[in-house]
Amino acid sequence: MASKKNQKVSQEELIEKQLWKAVDKLRELAVVLFERVKANLSIDWTIKENVKAKLKMIVKHILRQYGYPPDIQKLATETVLKQAEMLANEIAIGATV
Repeated sequence: MASKKNQKVSQEELIEKQLWKAVDKLRELAVVLFERVKANLSIDWTIKENVKAKLKMIVKHILRQYGYPPDIQKLATETVLKQAEMLANEIAIGATV
């Protein structure tokens, strides 16, 4: 009995370690995405299609580097760009206050 209990505990510990590793990887991905998008923004990036296209390409590349599932990369890319636009708007509003 103790053997099965120990196996269950060690399996749960392994799962927990894997989850924390995934969380750390997602956190790192978010930081890298934020920094790369921020570094490539221009003043009027939200209306310049070529700048949007470049940002989209950068985001997709980073997602592939981090092993992001290909079937949801498009949605993730769109989400990142929407968040970047919201952040840019907040920064612009803060700069005018």
